[in-house]
Amino acid sequence: MSASGAVEPGPPGAAAGLSPARARPPSAGHLFRPISAEDEEQQPTEIESLCMNCYRNGMTRLLLTKIPFFREIIVSSFSCEHCGWSNTEIQSAGRIQDQGVRYSLSVRGLEDMNREVVKTDSATTRIPELDFEIPAFSQKGTLTTVEGLINRAISGLEQDQPTRRANEEAIAERIDEFIVKLKELKKVASPFTLIIDDPSGNSFVENPHAPRKDDALVITHYNRTLQQEEMLGLQTEAPEEKPEEEDLRNEVLQFNTNCPECNAPAQTNMKLVQIPHFKEVIIMATNCENCGHRTNEVKSGGAVEPLGTKITLHITDPSDMTRDLLKSETCSVEIPELEFELGMAVLGGKFTTLEGLLKDIRELVTKNPFTLGDSSNPGQSEKLQEFSQKLDQIIEGNMKAHFIMNDPAGNSYLQNVYAPEEDPEMKVERYKRTFDQNEELGLNDMKTEGYEAGLAPQR
Repeated sequence: MSASGAVEPGPPGAAAGLSPARARPPSAGHLFRPISAEDEEQQPTEIESLCMNCYRNGMTRLLLTKIPFFREIIVSSFSCEHCGWSNTEIQSAGRIQDQGVRYSLSVRGLEDMNREVVKTDSATTRIPELDFEIPAFSQKGTLTTVEGLINRAISGLEQDQPTRRANEEAIAERIDEFIVKLKELKKVASPFTLIIDDPSGNSFVENPHAPRKDDALVITHYNRTLQQEEMLGLQTEAPEEKPEEEDLRNEVLQFNTNCPECNAPAQTNMKLVQIPHFKEVIIMATNCENCGHRTNEVKSGGAVEPLGTKITLHITDPSDMTRDLLKSETCSVEIPELEFELGMAVLGGKFTTLEGLLKDIRELVTKNPFTLGDSSNPGQSEKLQEFSQKLDQIIEGNMKAHFIMNDPAGNSYLQNVYAPEEDPEMKVERYKRTFDQNEELGLNDMKTEGYEAGLAPQR
């Protein structure tokens, strides 16, 4: 169902034919080029195809592009010069992510209706206040706004109303009443919640306040269920028997994988490392010989700690930038002086220095096209430049600031240069996790004691 309410074009093989005169071959560079308005070589491929509205030839344009810090996507646009019908859609060209993602947006004003949204085929859209849901795989993927999602739903409901009024008048009247409620949502007379749940992890909702935390947007990453795995066509592997334990501390293990950038076969090295005055961690590094991409990731080698850990460092000297730092996947980062907060799972697990993490944060914020592209607000670019300048001052030691690491799992670490004595500029707090934090870590439903009694009658 398209945003205009018209019928979607059929598959390219059935309704589209390549026109040699109008098709443009891809450039000699990478197939998926980073999205940029300044890249003149990045041109769409034009394909003459059949219009499913008037059954005359129209034009389909395909753009293979890559959004930094997001995914490789295929943007397609169809237009017919004869009847004026047009349609756009988006498809993810990358792999299915390791975890699903759920965006919960509290729409409180008209400005929230202009947030950019990437919604894939596998995403489910819900508005709890109206008990309204758009199931997965019922619409094509799209790059639009919150208002565009509502308009698309309205057009889809209005599409078959003439037939319903002729055959089922009572149902048609109820749908008309519901369409009125959807149109009222666009005025934002009262706040409502928009939820986008995508098991593939390839959907996205814009944060217009970046790099600051968005209080209206909650992002949750979760492990897929078996039903969601089957829905995405992923085959679940049977659990293998556990091999005998070996001493891996002095060995570098290697296993084959695919490059996250070009998807070519690559090799990942894994090593178990003991951090002094902390614990064991697993460091994994991948180097792609095809495209040269390099990445590293750190996993905790132990269990979830009984208490969460909050580490506060007062940065007063340039030498603080050389402190070793371990940020786990469950750790969030705050810099109160910049009103900045980095949520859980962003940047993944890292074993680096304080300077290295701050540079990664700067690159993550300043190179996001949704915050610096053509769709950004006029004052947003100035705020990001000011944020980048202040971050550079902290890195160079010209600005004092507080650096806070909050890890509910207790698996993050910041080097104490005075060890084993206390660090006067660093404060480490242990705290009891809340119910919501245990829920995010999956601990509320985990039963580690007494589970054998429940299994005994079944044996």
